[in-house]
Amino acid sequence: MIRDVLRMGDPRLWQPSAPVKRFGTPELESLLQDLRDTMAAQTGAGLAAPQIAVPLQVVIFGVEKSARYPDAPPVPYTELINPVLTPLSDEMEDGWEGCLSVPGLRGVVPRYTELRYEGFDGQGAKIAREVSGFHARVAQHECDHLLGILYPMRMRDFTRFGFTDIVFPELADAAAD
Repeated sequence: MIRDVLRMGDPRLWQPSAPVKRFGTPELESLLQDLRDTMAAQTGAGLAAPQIAVPLQVVIFGVEKSARYPDAPPVPYTELINPVLTPLSDEMEDGWEGCLSVPGLRGVVPRYTELRYEGFDGQGAKIAREVSGFHARVAQHECDHLLGILYPMRMRDFTRFGFTDIVFPELADAAAD
């Protein structure tokens, strides 16, 4: 089912999420399906459970080709529960981000360039990957939602924050972030 995506300012987005305690349940599968349906309907690169008002440590992400990020390499579709992110170096890189909870805006956010993420899939199978670049950025962005953090809270320079159609006029025909 397609769910409403909470927008910045809704206090539910600032709350830390609870870990999932039981895997392979109909309730968890229903949540994952709602996340899939909602992300597809919004043509997003990722979505976290808190964005649809479910305060659990569940994120999904993945994109083959995105109108919002036309130069980004593909990111494999992933369902990640109770994630733990570990930077693999101190190197960070600035990059433009948007968010379904911050529609129509983009900002430059520093993120670790390489990291390891670990967690579980919906059935409780362990996931562990080392990733870099856009894949690492997407994972960090989505997992921030589980901590009650939206990307503007990570920004250092608000002169690099603005409406997508102004900052990236070539993306004006793409769906709003």
